[in-house]
Amino acid sequence: MNEIIKNIEAAQLKETVPSFNVGDTVRVSAKIKEGNRERIQVFEGTVIKRQNGGLRETFTVRKNSNGVGVEKTWPLHSPVVENIEVIRRGKVRRAKLNYLRDRVGKAAKVKELVK
Repeated sequence: MNEIIKNIEAAQLKETVPSFNVGDTVRVSAKIKEGNRERIQVFEGTVIKRQNGGLRETFTVRKNSNGVGVEKTWPLHSPVVENIEVIRRGKVRRAKLNYLRDRVGKAAKVKELVK
């Protein structure tokens, strides 16, 4: 049974997944279905967490929109996620950036990783 599930999940994985980490600013292009039309909507923000692994891996992106914090969580290998583009790399020292939820303005910034 376990081998069958592994084979099914392996077929569902995306071939190319961009490398991004927590703290990076990303632009996620997601397919939105409205009635019989389908369009691509872009959501740009900071990655505050990545969870699980393999086919079930998800990532959460947070942005401030008109003074209100908005978070969205997507499955990494979902066909709804069209493209993930890394805008800038962030320098962070922890795996989950939940503390950003309490911060506003410049305090909510993540330093840029300079190589």
